[in-house]
Amino acid sequence: MKLVIASICLFFVICAAYEDSDIVSARIETCRGCSLNRLPQVKSFVMDDAPKYDRVEVKFISGAPPELILLGEGDQELDRLPLANLSRDQCNELIESKGFTKQSQKSDL
Repeated sequence: MKLVIASICLFFVICAAYEDSDIVSARIETCRGCSLNRLPQVKSFVMDDAPKYDRVEVKFISGAPPELILLGEGDQELDRLPLANLSRDQCNELIESKGFTKQSQKSDL
């Protein structure tokens, strides 16, 4: 348990190491099956929540661990943040802390 808490603390320290204003978009890379199925909280975030955010793309790559990739101008990779040790709420808090907001819901007319 202490290792998980230490990992999460380190994760947020690393996140603060660059300017959030440089972030233009984000991509979540993960496998569709194996490792994601072992992480039900992260899977719920990836499948249900992440697609609702503006400027966030989900890309499924066989065997890839779940990561949030922050992108700058010209899709320049700014940072890769692992999601495996986070809860669904923590994933949402993380992406929102980077300036991403959920798309406004459109009503069917």
